[in-house]
Amino acid sequence: MTLPRTMSIVALDGHGEPEVLVPREVDVPRPGAGQILIEVHASGVNRPDILQRKGYYPAPEGAPDWPGLEVAGRVAAVGPGVSNFREGDTAMALLPGGGYAEFALADAGTALPIPGALSFSEAAAIPETFLTVWHNVFQRGRLVAGETFLVHGGTSGIGTTAIQLAHAFGAHVATTVGSPEKAEAARALGADLAVDYRREDFVAALKSWRDGHGVDLTLDMVGGDYTNRNLQAAAVDGRIVQIAFLQGAKVEIDLNLVMQKRLVLTGSTLRARDHAFKAALAADLREKVWPHLESGRVRPLIEATYPLVEAAEAHRHMERDHIGKIVLVTGRQ
Repeated sequence: MTLPRTMSIVALDGHGEPEVLVPREVDVPRPGAGQILIEVHASGVNRPDILQRKGYYPAPEGAPDWPGLEVAGRVAAVGPGVSNFREGDTAMALLPGGGYAEFALADAGTALPIPGALSFSEAAAIPETFLTVWHNVFQRGRLVAGETFLVHGGTSGIGTTAIQLAHAFGAHVATTVGSPEKAEAARALGADLAVDYRREDFVAALKSWRDGHGVDLTLDMVGGDYTNRNLQAAAVDGRIVQIAFLQGAKVEIDLNLVMQKRLVLTGSTLRARDHAFKAALAADLREKVWPHLESGRVRPLIEATYPLVEAAEAHRHMERDHIGKIVLVTGRQ
Protein backbone atom coordinates (compact mmCIF):
# COMPACT_ATOMS: atom_id res chain seq x y z
CA MET A 1 0.00 0.00 0.00
CA THR A 2 1.03 3.61 -0.39
CA LEU A 3 1.81 4.86 3.08
CA PRO A 4 0.66 8.29 4.20
CA ARG A 5 3.27 10.71 5.48
CA THR A 6 1.61 11.32 8.87
CA MET A 7 -0.74 9.50 11.22
CA SER A 8 -2.92 10.23 14.23
CA ILE A 9 -1.83 9.03 17.64
CA VAL A 10 -2.99 9.58 21.22
CA ALA A 11 -0.05 10.97 23.17
CA LEU A 12 0.61 11.90 26.79
CA ASP A 13 0.61 15.61 27.56
CA GLY A 14 2.28 15.11 30.92
CA HIS A 15 1.09 12.64 33.56
CA GLY A 16 -2.09 12.48 35.59
CA GLU A 17 -5.79 12.03 34.97
CA PRO A 18 -7.22 10.79 31.63
CA GLU A 19 -7.31 14.36 30.29
CA VAL A 20 -3.56 14.14 29.61
CA LEU A 21 -4.34 11.76 26.71
CA VAL A 22 -4.48 14.04 23.67
CA PRO A 23 -4.53 13.53 19.87
CA ARG A 24 -1.34 14.32 17.95
CA GLU A 25 -0.03 13.99 14.40
CA VAL A 26 3.35 12.33 13.87
CA ASP A 27 5.24 10.84 10.94
CA VAL A 28 4.36 7.29 9.93
CA PRO A 29 7.36 5.10 10.83
CA ARG A 30 9.01 2.72 8.33
CA PRO A 31 9.88 -0.84 9.33
CA GLY A 32 13.51 -1.76 9.89
CA ALA A 33 15.12 -5.18 9.72
CA GLY A 34 12.87 -7.84 11.24
CA GLN A 35 9.95 -5.47 11.69
CA ILE A 36 6.48 -5.10 10.22
CA LEU A 37 4.34 -1.98 10.06
CA ILE A 38 0.74 -2.68 11.04
CA GLU A 39 -2.11 -0.51 9.84
CA VAL A 40 -3.95 -0.50 13.16
CA HIS A 41 -7.66 -1.30 13.20
CA ALA A 42 -7.90 -1.81 16.96
CA SER A 43 -5.75 -1.37 20.07
CA GLY A 44 -6.23 -3.00 23.45
CA VAL A 45 -6.40 -0.88 26.60
CA ASN A 46 -4.55 -2.37 29.57
CA ARG A 47 -3.81 -1.55 33.20
CA PRO A 48 -0.14 -0.78 32.39
CA ASP A 49 -1.39 1.99 30.06
CA ILE A 50 -3.02 3.65 33.05
CA LEU A 51 0.16 3.29 35.08
CA GLN A 52 2.13 4.84 32.22
CA ARG A 53 -0.37 7.70 32.03
CA LYS A 54 0.13 8.34 35.74
CA GLY A 55 3.92 8.34 35.38
CA TYR A 56 4.63 5.01 37.08
CA TYR A 57 5.46 2.79 34.10
CA PRO A 58 7.58 4.50 31.43
CA ALA A 59 8.09 2.96 28.02
CA PRO A 60 11.32 0.99 27.55
CA GLU A 61 14.21 2.75 25.86
CA GLY A 62 13.68 2.97 22.10
CA ALA A 63 9.91 2.43 22.23
CA PRO A 64 7.38 5.14 21.31
CA ASP A 65 6.49 7.21 24.34
CA TRP A 66 2.71 7.06 23.78
CA PRO A 67 0.69 4.16 25.26
CA GLY A 68 -0.55 0.95 23.71
CA LEU A 69 0.79 -2.58 24.22
CA GLU A 70 -1.29 -4.58 21.74
CA VAL A 71 -2.77 -3.97 18.30
CA ALA A 72 -4.51 -5.79 15.47
CA GLY A 73 -4.85 -4.84 11.82
CA ARG A 74 -3.27 -5.43 8.41
CA VAL A 75 0.40 -5.49 7.49
CA ALA A 76 1.12 -2.25 5.64
CA ALA A 77 4.84 -2.85 5.00
CA VAL A 78 7.55 -5.36 5.89
CA GLY A 79 11.18 -4.71 6.70
CA PRO A 80 14.27 -6.54 5.45
CA GLY A 81 14.54 -10.16 6.53
CA VAL A 82 10.85 -10.69 7.29
CA SER A 83 9.48 -13.91 5.81
CA ASN A 84 6.49 -14.79 8.00
CA PHE A 85 4.29 -11.85 6.94
CA ARG A 86 3.46 -10.18 3.65
CA GLU A 87 1.78 -6.87 2.93
CA GLY A 88 -1.98 -7.26 3.30
CA ASP A 89 -1.85 -10.08 5.87
CA THR A 90 -3.87 -9.71 9.04
CA ALA A 91 -1.80 -9.58 12.20
CA MET A 92 -1.90 -8.91 15.91
CA ALA A 93 1.14 -7.95 17.93
CA LEU A 94 2.48 -7.31 21.39
CA LEU A 95 4.30 -3.97 21.51
CA PRO A 96 6.61 -2.24 24.00
CA GLY A 97 4.48 0.88 23.41
CA GLY A 98 2.95 2.98 20.66
CA GLY A 99 -0.30 1.10 20.04
CA TYR A 100 -2.61 4.12 20.39
CA ALA A 101 -2.01 5.05 16.76
CA GLU A 102 -3.13 4.49 13.17
CA PHE A 103 0.12 2.62 12.39
CA ALA A 104 2.48 0.72 14.70
CA LEU A 105 5.83 -0.99 14.29
CA ALA A 106 6.06 -4.54 15.59
CA ASP A 107 8.78 -7.15 15.80
CA ALA A 108 7.83 -9.78 13.21
CA GLY A 109 8.83 -12.56 15.59
CA THR A 110 6.33 -11.50 18.24
CA ALA A 111 3.48 -10.79 15.80
CA LEU A 112 0.85 -13.44 15.19
CA PRO A 113 -1.80 -14.11 12.54
CA ILE A 114 -5.40 -13.52 13.57
CA PRO A 115 -7.00 -16.91 14.24
CA GLY A 116 -10.37 -18.15 13.06
CA ALA A 117 -13.16 -15.64 12.56
CA LEU A 118 -12.07 -13.18 15.24
CA SER A 119 -12.76 -9.51 14.58
CA PHE A 120 -9.96 -6.95 14.72
CA SER A 121 -11.34 -5.74 18.06
CA GLU A 122 -11.24 -9.25 19.51
CA ALA A 123 -7.76 -9.83 18.10
CA ALA A 124 -6.49 -6.60 19.67
CA ALA A 125 -7.63 -7.93 23.06
CA ILE A 126 -5.36 -10.98 22.83
CA PRO A 127 -1.59 -10.28 22.75
CA GLU A 128 -0.92 -8.61 26.11
CA THR A 129 -3.37 -10.64 28.19
CA PHE A 130 -2.90 -14.03 26.52
CA LEU A 131 0.90 -13.84 26.47
CA THR A 132 0.92 -12.67 30.09
CA VAL A 133 -1.39 -15.46 31.20
CA TRP A 134 0.35 -18.14 29.16
CA HIS A 135 3.77 -17.29 30.55
CA ASN A 136 2.77 -16.79 34.17
CA VAL A 137 0.17 -19.54 34.53
CA PHE A 138 1.46 -22.30 32.26
CA GLN A 139 5.19 -21.68 31.89
CA ARG A 140 6.26 -20.01 35.15
CA GLY A 141 3.32 -21.35 37.20
CA ARG A 142 3.42 -24.85 35.63
CA LEU A 143 -0.35 -25.40 35.85
CA VAL A 144 -1.44 -28.84 34.66
CA ALA A 145 -4.77 -30.60 34.24
CA GLY A 146 -6.42 -31.65 37.48
CA GLU A 147 -4.78 -28.96 39.63
CA THR A 148 -6.62 -26.19 41.46
CA PHE A 149 -6.11 -22.66 40.17
CA LEU A 150 -7.07 -19.28 41.63
CA VAL A 151 -7.03 -15.96 39.79
CA HIS A 152 -7.95 -12.76 41.58
CA GLY A 153 -9.94 -10.17 39.65
CA GLY A 154 -11.74 -12.76 37.57
CA THR A 155 -13.60 -10.31 35.33
CA SER A 156 -10.58 -8.19 34.36
CA GLY A 157 -8.91 -8.76 31.00
CA ILE A 158 -6.29 -10.97 32.65
CA GLY A 159 -8.91 -12.70 34.78
CA THR A 160 -11.30 -13.58 31.96
CA THR A 161 -8.39 -14.92 29.92
CA ALA A 162 -6.91 -16.93 32.80
CA ILE A 163 -10.26 -18.51 33.67
CA GLN A 164 -10.86 -19.61 30.09
CA LEU A 165 -7.38 -20.98 29.47
CA ALA A 166 -7.12 -22.79 32.81
CA HIS A 167 -10.54 -24.35 32.23
CA ALA A 168 -9.66 -25.31 28.64
CA PHE A 169 -6.52 -27.09 29.83
CA GLY A 170 -8.34 -29.09 32.48
CA ALA A 171 -7.73 -27.23 35.75
CA HIS A 172 -10.29 -26.66 38.52
CA VAL A 173 -10.75 -22.89 38.50
CA ALA A 174 -11.59 -20.48 41.32
CA THR A 175 -11.69 -16.70 41.22
CA THR A 176 -12.52 -13.67 43.34
CA VAL A 177 -14.94 -11.03 42.10
CA GLY A 178 -16.71 -7.97 43.44
CA SER A 179 -20.40 -8.61 42.79
CA PRO A 180 -22.97 -11.36 42.11
CA GLU A 181 -23.11 -10.22 38.47
CA LYS A 182 -19.37 -10.67 38.12
CA ALA A 183 -19.57 -14.06 39.80
CA GLU A 184 -22.14 -15.16 37.23
CA ALA A 185 -19.95 -13.89 34.38
CA ALA A 186 -16.92 -15.75 35.77
CA ARG A 187 -18.84 -19.01 36.05
CA ALA A 188 -20.04 -18.62 32.46
CA LEU A 189 -16.38 -18.43 31.38
CA GLY A 190 -15.49 -21.68 33.16
CA ALA A 191 -14.89 -20.85 36.83
CA ASP A 192 -15.98 -23.65 39.17
CA LEU A 193 -15.96 -21.33 42.18
CA ALA A 194 -16.50 -17.55 42.14
CA VAL A 195 -16.11 -15.88 45.55
CA ASP A 196 -17.60 -12.42 46.08
CA TYR A 197 -14.83 -10.94 48.22
CA ARG A 198 -17.13 -8.13 49.40
CA ARG A 199 -19.45 -10.65 51.07
CA GLU A 200 -17.28 -13.67 51.83
CA ASP A 201 -13.81 -14.51 53.14
CA PHE A 202 -12.09 -16.00 50.10
CA VAL A 203 -9.58 -17.92 52.24
CA ALA A 204 -12.36 -19.74 54.10
CA ALA A 205 -14.17 -20.46 50.83
CA LEU A 206 -11.04 -21.87 49.22
CA LYS A 207 -10.15 -23.99 52.25
CA SER A 208 -13.53 -25.72 52.01
CA TRP A 209 -13.31 -26.15 48.22
CA ARG A 210 -12.22 -29.43 46.63
CA ASP A 211 -12.27 -31.29 49.96
CA GLY A 212 -9.88 -28.83 51.53
CA HIS A 213 -7.07 -29.49 49.06
CA GLY A 214 -6.05 -25.84 48.82
CA VAL A 215 -4.86 -23.88 45.80
CA ASP A 216 -2.07 -25.37 43.71
CA LEU A 217 -1.49 -22.16 41.73
CA THR A 218 -2.53 -18.57 42.42
CA LEU A 219 -2.23 -15.72 39.91
CA ASP A 220 -2.34 -12.47 41.86
CA MET A 221 -2.58 -8.86 40.70
CA VAL A 222 -3.58 -7.41 44.08
CA GLY A 223 -0.64 -7.77 46.46
CA GLY A 224 -1.00 -5.94 49.79
CA ASP A 225 -2.88 -7.98 52.39
CA TYR A 226 -3.83 -10.56 49.76
CA THR A 227 -0.26 -11.88 49.90
CA ASN A 228 -0.51 -13.67 53.25
CA ARG A 229 -4.07 -14.73 52.46
CA ASN A 230 -2.76 -16.40 49.31
CA LEU A 231 -0.24 -18.27 51.45
CA GLN A 232 -3.01 -19.39 53.80
CA ALA A 233 -5.17 -20.66 50.93
CA ALA A 234 -2.31 -22.43 49.15
CA ALA A 235 -1.99 -26.20 48.96
CA VAL A 236 1.15 -28.02 50.00
CA ASP A 237 3.76 -27.42 47.26
CA GLY A 238 1.62 -24.57 45.97
CA ARG A 239 2.86 -21.79 43.71
CA ILE A 240 1.92 -18.11 43.76
CA VAL A 241 2.75 -15.90 40.79
CA GLN A 242 2.63 -12.12 41.26
CA ILE A 243 2.06 -9.95 38.18
CA ALA A 244 0.87 -6.67 39.77
CA PHE A 245 0.21 -5.14 43.19
CA LEU A 246 -2.85 -2.89 43.12
CA GLN A 247 -2.96 -2.81 46.94
CA GLY A 248 0.76 -2.35 47.54
CA ALA A 249 4.13 -3.88 46.72
CA LYS A 250 5.67 -3.97 50.20
CA VAL A 251 4.25 -6.62 52.53
CA GLU A 252 5.25 -8.80 55.46
CA ILE A 253 4.80 -12.52 54.91
CA ASP A 254 4.58 -15.46 57.25
CA LEU A 255 7.64 -17.54 56.42
CA ASN A 256 6.30 -20.39 58.56
CA LEU A 257 3.62 -20.98 55.92
CA VAL A 258 6.17 -20.84 53.12
CA MET A 259 8.35 -23.41 54.83
CA GLN A 260 5.65 -25.72 56.17
CA LYS A 261 3.80 -25.90 52.85
CA ARG A 262 6.98 -25.79 50.70
CA LEU A 263 5.55 -22.86 48.74
CA VAL A 264 7.02 -21.02 45.76
CA LEU A 265 6.39 -17.26 45.49
CA THR A 266 7.51 -15.81 42.17
CA GLY A 267 6.53 -13.11 39.69
CA SER A 268 7.38 -11.43 36.42
CA THR A 269 6.86 -8.50 34.09
CA LEU A 270 6.60 -8.88 30.33
CA ARG A 271 7.08 -5.43 28.81
CA ALA A 272 10.85 -5.20 29.27
CA ARG A 273 11.67 -8.75 28.14
CA ASP A 274 13.75 -8.99 24.95
CA HIS A 275 12.49 -9.86 21.45
CA ALA A 276 13.87 -13.40 21.58
CA PHE A 277 11.93 -14.23 24.74
CA LYS A 278 8.71 -12.72 23.42
CA ALA A 279 9.10 -14.48 20.06
CA ALA A 280 9.52 -17.86 21.77
CA LEU A 281 6.52 -17.12 23.96
CA ALA A 282 4.42 -16.14 20.93
CA ALA A 283 5.41 -19.33 19.11
CA ASP A 284 4.39 -21.45 22.10
CA LEU A 285 1.07 -19.60 22.36
CA ARG A 286 0.37 -20.14 18.66
CA GLU A 287 1.06 -23.87 18.92
CA LYS A 288 -0.92 -24.55 22.08
CA VAL A 289 -3.63 -21.87 22.35
CA TRP A 290 -4.48 -21.02 18.73
CA PRO A 291 -6.48 -24.27 18.27
CA HIS A 292 -8.76 -23.17 21.14
CA LEU A 293 -9.21 -19.70 19.61
CA GLU A 294 -9.87 -21.13 16.14
CA SER A 295 -12.49 -23.53 17.52
CA GLY A 296 -14.17 -20.78 19.54
CA ARG A 297 -13.70 -22.63 22.82
CA VAL A 298 -11.67 -19.65 24.07
CA ARG A 299 -12.56 -16.12 23.02
CA PRO A 300 -11.62 -12.68 24.37
CA LEU A 301 -14.46 -10.99 26.19
CA ILE A 302 -15.00 -7.37 25.09
CA GLU A 303 -16.72 -4.96 27.47
CA ALA A 304 -16.63 -1.87 25.23
CA THR A 305 -14.98 -0.23 22.25
CA TYR A 306 -14.14 3.47 21.84
CA PRO A 307 -12.82 5.49 18.91
CA LEU A 308 -9.09 6.11 19.20
CA VAL A 309 -9.65 9.82 19.84
CA GLU A 310 -11.74 8.90 22.90
CA ALA A 311 -8.88 7.11 24.65
CA ALA A 312 -9.39 9.28 27.72
CA GLU A 313 -12.95 8.02 28.10
CA ALA A 314 -11.74 4.45 27.62
CA HIS A 315 -9.31 4.97 30.52
CA ARG A 316 -12.12 6.35 32.69
CA HIS A 317 -14.14 3.24 31.87
CA MET A 318 -11.25 0.95 32.81
CA GLU A 319 -10.91 2.68 36.17
CA ARG A 320 -14.57 1.88 36.90
CA ASP A 321 -16.11 -1.58 37.20
CA HIS A 322 -15.95 -3.58 33.99
CA ILE A 323 -16.10 -7.16 32.75
CA GLY A 324 -13.54 -8.10 30.09
CA LYS A 325 -11.44 -5.97 27.78
CA ILE A 326 -11.76 -2.38 26.57
CA VAL A 327 -10.58 -1.68 23.02
CA LEU A 328 -9.86 1.41 20.90
CA VAL A 329 -10.79 1.36 17.19
CA THR A 330 -9.38 3.55 14.46
CA GLY A 331 -12.25 3.27 11.98
CA ARG A 332 -10.02 1.79 9.26
CA GLN A 333 -11.54 -0.91 7.06
